[in-house]
Amino acid sequence: MGMFDPLKGFGVTFGTMFKKVVTEEYPEAGAPAAPRYHGRHQLNRHPDGLEKCVGCELCAWACPADAIFVEGGNNTEDARYSPGERYGADYQINYLRCIGCGLCIEACPTRSLTMINFYELADDNREDLIYTKEQLLAPLLPGMEQPPHPMRLGETEQDYYVNGPELAVAAPDVQARSEAK
Repeated sequence: MGMFDPLKGFGVTFGTMFKKVVTEEYPEAGAPAAPRYHGRHQLNRHPDGLEKCVGCELCAWACPADAIFVEGGNNTEDARYSPGERYGADYQINYLRCIGCGLCIEACPTRSLTMINFYELADDNREDLIYTKEQLLAPLLPGMEQPPHPMRLGETEQDYYVNGPELAVAAPDVQARSEAK
């Protein structure tokens, strides 16, 4: 212990005392997150509005915190939510349990589940931290109709993926052929 050690400690205090204070007005003007930050989950859609989730429950199996609940349902001719035979009828993520590890993202075979950089996940009510499918689904593009609607690119799931879901809006002749059958 030197005689000037206390003065060295106060040197940091005196050095910052006369600098301008940087204050962020957080609730009014939130700071942008880093571009690669992984926050809240999102269930993605195909460009034609159909859900990418096929209800396989692999994300729930991969979750080490048991924070995801998925119940698959079968698509019908009248109600089609995804291009496959199944869709995620009930989907919930409990953010009280979620540890943000991203293993669910890696397990998803259709790239349906991703993480966006929304970071405000705190709440004073426990029930509000259990996000349902409606809260997690990506919004529809402007001009899109609400699902369920018929598969637009063919009669089978294989036709849908071979022709490509991005061609759904640009290929009305394929839609007309599938409706004529």
